[in-house]
Amino acid sequence: MSKSVALLLGVHAHQPVGNFPHVLDDAHRRCYQPFLHMMHRFPAFHFAIHISGWLYDYLLQHYPDDIGLLQEMVARGQAELFGAGYTEPVLAAIPVRDRIGQINRMSDRLEETLGQRPSGAWLTERVWDSSVVPALADCGVQYVTVDDYHFLCAGKENAELTGYFSTEEDGRTLDMYPISEALRYRLPFSPADDAVRYLESLAGESNNAAVYFDDIEKFGIWPETYEWVYEKGWLTDFIEGVLASDVIKPMRYSDYHASARTHGVVYLPTTSYIEMNEWTLPAPAAHRFADLVQGIKHQGHYDENKAFLRGGIWRNFFSRYPESNWMHKRMLQLSARYAALPEKKQTVEMREALYEAQANDAYWHGLFGGLYLPHLRRAVYNAIVKLEGLLDRVAPRPPRAAADIDLDGCEEIFLNNGVLQAVVMDDGSASLCELDAYALNHNFADTLARQAEHYHRKVGVSQNGAQQAEGIANPHERVSFKHEIRPEDLATDAHRRTLFMDRLHAENAREAGLLSYQPLPETKGAQAAFISGQAGGTIRKQITLQGNVLSVEYQFDGEHSGVFEVELNLAMPSCDGPAGCFKVGGQVTGGFGQFHQLAACREIELLDEVLGGKLTLSASSPAMLHSAPCFSVSQSEAGFEKIMQAVTMRLSWPVVGIGRKLVISIMVE
Repeated sequence: MSKSVALLLGVHAHQPVGNFPHVLDDAHRRCYQPFLHMMHRFPAFHFAIHISGWLYDYLLQHYPDDIGLLQEMVARGQAELFGAGYTEPVLAAIPVRDRIGQINRMSDRLEETLGQRPSGAWLTERVWDSSVVPALADCGVQYVTVDDYHFLCAGKENAELTGYFSTEEDGRTLDMYPISEALRYRLPFSPADDAVRYLESLAGESNNAAVYFDDIEKFGIWPETYEWVYEKGWLTDFIEGVLASDVIKPMRYSDYHASARTHGVVYLPTTSYIEMNEWTLPAPAAHRFADLVQGIKHQGHYDENKAFLRGGIWRNFFSRYPESNWMHKRMLQLSARYAALPEKKQTVEMREALYEAQANDAYWHGLFGGLYLPHLRRAVYNAIVKLEGLLDRVAPRPPRAAADIDLDGCEEIFLNNGVLQAVVMDDGSASLCELDAYALNHNFADTLARQAEHYHRKVGVSQNGAQQAEGIANPHERVSFKHEIRPEDLATDAHRRTLFMDRLHAENAREAGLLSYQPLPETKGAQAAFISGQAGGTIRKQITLQGNVLSVEYQFDGEHSGVFEVELNLAMPSCDGPAGCFKVGGQVTGGFGQFHQLAACREIELLDEVLGGKLTLSASSPAMLHSAPCFSVSQSEAGFEKIMQAVTMRLSWPVVGIGRKLVISIMVE
């Protein structure tokens, strides 16, 4: 038999739910459109493609001609469609019922519009957990792609990874293709002729397969790639080189699957790609893990030992970031409420909102992932608040309820009146971790605390590594800066950034910690009351919802001294952009990204065109107001960047000047 290798090339196209239209349009211009047009020129070059549902619908609506090219390539047997969860959830992180619903929603959409129901599925971020097998199999999925690293972790050797393997769970079977890391790092970063020669070196006499499935954004959106892939002709050269080869046979996964036999049974551990396993670790552990990896690489023993360097698992993001965990548990809470409704009361609008709340991007962070991006978290909360409002219309909740939904050992008190919802943390702070306006589908407490990240230690360190002789740099290996980062920008927070965090600054004290409150017996309606014992007496705090107004009343009993301060971290969608501003006395005083200091302030308006509404903050006693933007430092493929997370407002009063009672109100319009 003559030697050959089947090239199973697949690309994954995804944009997060809630991403800006200009970002989607630019991605289409620089990547999706030229890629599809190039593939259409070469009918003999077979390939697979997965487009996440939200992005697919956007492209179908705005660029139907390009989707028409894809439809033509599907019809002529050149392109194979891969499915997934419709909004690109991490399947292992959502309930089984929603896994099935999401997968079928995507498959139905592709069959309806492109005429092919997928046999294969893309696993978001290649997160593997054996628990997803039954849902995939029940939806008609026959095979998935995961990293070869997954197989090495199960004890396989690289030489064995020349085809697909099989696994089973709860009586269902699923086949799995090992994606070649060597190919992922070559395509499209090394010269085309080098990539072709590497593929030819994989040829064998036993129906060998070279498996590639990776982000299509590497073909035009990642730094330097548009010029390299299209203007300098890398993709043309690669396709022509493959088609001219006597041993490389480009195939669809489905055709290979039909002609080859499984390499046998395998059971993979819960894992993702090795970089993700580092990102999901807290900074101290990530430092140790990265140092271990670098040490083994320096010793020249990395390749044979990397399977034993496991790092963390994707779900660790929920324990790393309280904000991610809270979003996730709120989503699970509402999924259960939706599932409990009689079927006749469930609506398509509810289902779509639930699925959007399960989109993966805002739940995690690494070189990619959007937890640090406020507009992506906002899209998740928009869906959460919208779904909750829809559910409340058909299955109303009581005005007050308490439960520890985020599993932190402390209850959260949910106050709602159909217009607003305030979620009060019974963790001693009596602060709000969520403030929802149902008319706006917005959570004003959607902020992110600043915490240490593993990559922060790269800040200020020059990139002195040797340059590649040929090709372009892989973003995994580059260190670049989108913004100037100073040491003070890397400050971290000792606690979550919430609303109504209270401090009592004693006279002559350098700093003060948060006040500690104990809950008082339940009050009626949408109210919660707490009390804090201080050296000079007590402070009673009562939180009340009435119409579109949240009011927080403080009652001071005893002899207090010093300065009382209330901190609010408000999520305003305009962030430091031009569409948001402060108004005092009818006059614009500046934007959210500016520093403000106002004496004797009784009322201030926050107007936000992106939100489509405004928030009015008022106090019964004139306050000293300090307002400043809160920035975090994160890393993306574009480099280190500063992102505004919240408007941090601190209102303070000399205790002796407040009197016995202080009321702070937030009105949402």
